[in-house]
Amino acid sequence: MILADENIHSFIIKTLREKNFSVISVNELSKGIKDEQIIQWALEKGYMVLTEDKDFGEWVFAHHVKNLSVLFLRYSFMEYEKIAHTIAFFLLNQQLVHPVFVTITPKKIRVRQL
Repeated sequence: MILADENIHSFIIKTLREKNFSVISVNELSKGIKDEQIIQWALEKGYMVLTEDKDFGEWVFAHHVKNLSVLFLRYSFMEYEKIAHTIAFFLLNQQLVHPVFVTITPKKIRVRQL
């Protein structure tokens, strides 16, 4: 299950849902909540956080939040369609062992096992 931060483009969420991924959008649930609440939800429910927010890298690597899996997106606005398909392809073809921190760009994917 994926918990999409409020900065995630609606096209990306729609694309993942069309590929039968279960995606919960922070925008649809509780817009404006703090990162700490998103982390709490993710840890309680076993969600992977999908975000463009660099702060989640800080939570994982500097603050040592344990058992949090993050899909961190880096792309230009003009690439939102391409990144949506890149995420879907990656998730369909990759067996992830949680927790992980995954950086996804339109051309490259880096997986760091935590």
